[in-house]
Amino acid sequence: MTRRDPGPNQEERPRLELALEAAGLGEFEWDMDLGRLVVSERMAAITGLPAGPMPAQGSSVLEPYLHPDNLAAVRADFLRSRETGGVFGFEFEHKRPDNGQVVWVRVAGVIARDADGRALAMTGIVEDITARKLEEEQRQTLMAELDHRVKNVLAAVQALAIQTAKRTTSVEAFLQNFSGRLKAMGSANELLTAARWRGAAIEHLVAAELGALAPGQTSWEGPELFLTPRAANAMSMGLHELVTNAVKFGALSVETGHVAVRWMWRHDGGGFDMVWTESGGPTVVGPSRRGFGSTLLEQVTSRELNGDTLIEYRASGVRVLLRAGEAAVAERPAVIPEGPAPRAPEVVMTSSAPTNLKGARVLIVEDAVLLALELETGLSEAGAEIVGPAYELGEAMALLDRPIDAAVLDANLNGRSVTPVAEALAARGVPFVFATGYGETGGAPGGFDAPVIRKPYDVTQVAAAVAELLRPK
Repeated sequence: MTRRDPGPNQEERPRLELALEAAGLGEFEWDMDLGRLVVSERMAAITGLPAGPMPAQGSSVLEPYLHPDNLAAVRADFLRSRETGGVFGFEFEHKRPDNGQVVWVRVAGVIARDADGRALAMTGIVEDITARKLEEEQRQTLMAELDHRVKNVLAAVQALAIQTAKRTTSVEAFLQNFSGRLKAMGSANELLTAARWRGAAIEHLVAAELGALAPGQTSWEGPELFLTPRAANAMSMGLHELVTNAVKFGALSVETGHVAVRWMWRHDGGGFDMVWTESGGPTVVGPSRRGFGSTLLEQVTSRELNGDTLIEYRASGVRVLLRAGEAAVAERPAVIPEGPAPRAPEVVMTSSAPTNLKGARVLIVEDAVLLALELETGLSEAGAEIVGPAYELGEAMALLDRPIDAAVLDANLNGRSVTPVAEALAARGVPFVFATGYGETGGAPGGFDAPVIRKPYDVTQVAAAVAELLRPK
């Protein structure tokens, strides 16, 4: 019987060692005839096994260091490779014998056999893959968390739609109220995303709701305070209801009105108080029936803030006290993201009259199929002739040789910017509006001089925006 040398020849070894060192790999040689395993210094550094030769009869030499959950699988892989394979490889958790630390390792190599196919020796490498395994676990955890959050958001949107529908008497009123509440959720989500879902600064939440209103009619002040994600969403929704009511019926419905918002720490067990005070508006008369806004403030917002809500309908102006418990306050992060910056003006419906787009050829570029279908239906009902829809950048570019009067563009198409389409349209003098879910600040995406509609939106906004683009100047 002739034995084969499982290892590299002497000329190859220096280059091999350099390559192994550069790759962070350890190597071993296992002579099955002699029952001897030779562990290199590099493998010893990875596994904690002593460097040099050691007795190794059968596959049990490493089993004392394997995690019990991996033992059966590794044993089966080893036996399968020994009996039938020429190349082997497997991953497992390994407990270092020198310090007890558990690491993930990958073992791979080749099996040398005699003329009869009997396994003589193994030559292989060992790699520490602990970091990769941790990344995989973190990725799985993040995906599970994302799945959980998405389902929570969908459930919240569904509940919001049902509650809004129960308290509105027309489709138009439902769309207006529901869209506004979705936008409040979207604003809070932008702030939470900027802070990697650690929470949001209360000042930023207030600024997001009040900052776009008439200058001089709103003011806010209070200490630096950071809310948990759950409390931030609740606060954003509550503030939106207060703003909506003030604009429709209260202090912000007239030019002389004012809204002041103050928050302060509580010293009786933690938490904080926020006081919303309206003045200078119409004389206030208490509501004859309980609306969803009041229900949301008194039940949803207060519960999510772990506190309570008091609404006072004073003749001089509505006053609301939002009291939050200690559980609503998050630990201040080392760096708090900047607050909302000025945005490109969004299109706002100023008339309830149906929009007329008869004969207008409108290109739709939107990667979300449901949104694209909704846009197609809504714009078609307004009389437009639809070009597309295009769901990908390539599809959109291919449609540009057709007659187009205006376009509705999503800013991002499955990870690719819509800028090439916008540039081509701008070069032809074709006006367009951005309908985007991105919380960009300081202007339209890409710096284009174009109106912006932020998602979530209803199609009537988009139709009105397109009609405005086509109106003779």
